[in-house]
Amino acid sequence: MLKTNNESEAMETDYLTLAVASGKGGTGKTTVATGLAQLLSTSPVVLKDCDVEAPNTALFLKGEKISEKSHYVFVPEIDRDVCTACGACAKICQFKALVSIPGRIMKFPELCHGCRGCIQVCPTGAVIESRRHCGDITTYKRDNLTLVEGRLRIGEAMAPPLIEAVKALKPGNGEARLTLLDSPPGTSCPAITAIRDTDYVILVTEPTPFGLHDLSLAADMVKALNLPAGVIVNRARPNDEATRRRIAEMDLPILTELPDSRKAAEGMARGELIINAMPETRPLLKEAYTQILATLKREEAAQ
Repeated sequence: MLKTNNESEAMETDYLTLAVASGKGGTGKTTVATGLAQLLSTSPVVLKDCDVEAPNTALFLKGEKISEKSHYVFVPEIDRDVCTACGACAKICQFKALVSIPGRIMKFPELCHGCRGCIQVCPTGAVIESRRHCGDITTYKRDNLTLVEGRLRIGEAMAPPLIEAVKALKPGNGEARLTLLDSPPGTSCPAITAIRDTDYVILVTEPTPFGLHDLSLAADMVKALNLPAGVIVNRARPNDEATRRRIAEMDLPILTELPDSRKAAEGMARGELIINAMPETRPLLKEAYTQILATLKREEAAQ
């Protein structure tokens, strides 16, 4: 939801969540997410790193660590003393975390999706609730900016449970009205988990055949989820009408184009934010954010 400050006519957010996503890795998704977060942190902002398999926002937003906790997920244990190997638990498990063989139930905890259906259907109470460490969540503070980073445990197969935990965490006293999510790349379950239930999706692409192909896949994903979205073209080339036409064919607005620059690449390699390495990107990102607010305000008025 949005509201307008009548004194300055500047639009302010009212608990707005924006996801920054991409169809493939390496397009500049984290570059945009960290730059926007710092740029907009004149008032409290939360940036959540949901790319839990390869989190790197903390490399650019070097804040003070204020908390760290482990996250656990449900896994079933079988009490052999009361288990009759009836197979009811294995039958209900659609992901084969429990498998019935003659005389016993075998468990594969890394496949468990945590539905607890096995506990509900077991007639003897042989299925016992246990838990498995799936990753860690660390919170950093930098002035008005709070960073929440999820990091998946090495060897853990499923990222969505940790992504959900990162999204659900409410750091501080909830004064931040704007939350940015740095989403996993691609269009598989982790990406869908991250962007689902957000207010707007910023799709970051590069003007290459691979980048635009994968952008089209990401565009289909946000449309399937019925989410408003726009595109930021990173490493844009001057007067690249072919890229603009291709994005227009996807029925997506271009929010801004960040120019291709050696200076930006060198700055990012040193761990600098793009808005510091290339100050000329500040008004470009600010204009992109203004367009997003205007779009959401129009949609709200039309409802």
